[in-house]
Amino acid sequence: MISPGKSAVAPRPLTNPPARLLHFPVRELEPPDKHALDAAIGWLALGNFTEARAELAAIDPEFAHHPDVLEMRWAVLAHEQNWTAALPVAHALVRSCPDRVSGWLHFSYALRRVPEGGLEAAWNALLPASDKFPKEPTVLYNLACYACQMGQLEDARRWLDRALKAGEREKIKTMAMADEDLRPLWQDIRQL
Repeated sequence: MISPGKSAVAPRPLTNPPARLLHFPVRELEPPDKHALDAAIGWLALGNFTEARAELAAIDPEFAHHPDVLEMRWAVLAHEQNWTAALPVAHALVRSCPDRVSGWLHFSYALRRVPEGGLEAAWNALLPASDKFPKEPTVLYNLACYACQMGQLEDARRWLDRALKAGEREKIKTMAMADEDLRPLWQDIRQL
């Protein structure tokens, strides 16, 4: 992950998404909010977090909990490694759009990195996603990483095997061989 410096612009506080946004069809963003989101995506790609935040701040507050806006806000915070602020954004994404796998991944990823979180909390947050998205290799792979880091090597092997079967085997194997989280399994992975 890229490790850029902190942005000088403070994040807009997030609250829980309004009940009307939970489990309802998501409205498409329209101009000018769509343009602001697209601009934020562009600024993030250029590594300009201040401008990305400014574009997100220009989006109508009515759409603050729109899944695409939450995704982008999480991406900015993740690039800044501001996990404390990223966690509630990811949680809001899971609550407002539970069928979007990225929310589950973002939530567990941030939860692992906040002081009140950790590996076990991340594991527990992501585990339900394995039932909801049983063929999503990223979920299975991350569960393998968490299990491995918790010393549950047999479980880690099983999760990694499922990830290898669900995704692009050689790509996942190459990624696993470079992933410090899976170091205890590297010898096993080489033999796959």
